[in-house]
Amino acid sequence: MKIGVIGDKTNHADVDSKLDSYQVVHLSIDEIDDMSISVDYLFHFAIEECPEDLDALVQLSNTFVFVNSVKTSLSELAYLHDGLTSKIFGFNGLPGFFNRSILEVTSIDNSDSLAGAMDVLGVDYLEVADRVGMVTPRVIAMIINEAFYTLQEGTATKEDIDLGMKLGTNYPYGPFEWMEKIGVQNVYELLESLFEDTKDQRYKISPLLKRDYLISSV
Repeated sequence: MKIGVIGDKTNHADVDSKLDSYQVVHLSIDEIDDMSISVDYLFHFAIEECPEDLDALVQLSNTFVFVNSVKTSLSELAYLHDGLTSKIFGFNGLPGFFNRSILEVTSIDNSDSLAGAMDVLGVDYLEVADRVGMVTPRVIAMIINEAFYTLQEGTATKEDIDLGMKLGTNYPYGPFEWMEKIGVQNVYELLESLFEDTKDQRYKISPLLKRDYLISSV
């Protein structure tokens, strides 16, 4: 079985590590559009930056397609594209999440098709609601944001906050360690999308986090 990856070198390495029993190939959308390479599964990590790629993806009738839909939703992508095929699903492709023991995935009323695709792939998964942030990224982003508010108030240092979180909750990483793995740009953009989607004050971005994001973007 052949697995295609559209993304950067880290994305390719993550898929190659998790699915090491299969042939994993690094592709460009042009190769998919030209139908020059055929794959059984395709993981597109950058669909949120390149939604126009859906024009090529919907043509892949013999391929199970998974798009990284954390900062948006499949429903929104379907709306922008005027529909998606029954073989296009969402997955949590943020840095640090793909290689966890359970992969978060989502679908639009295609649970049976998704279950069949995941069973063949042989990956442990959790199907979650088709919402911005899925489940784990939504929780982690909120925790990171709260950690920035705590740091901004001068209550504790980054190191103390990370240590307190790990000791108090048995999490593998503290909020600032998580941010280093995910990337400040991804955290900021996810919180921005969550606040726009929910208007929940828990996702209102900390001024200190916004400052770090702006500095990183220079």
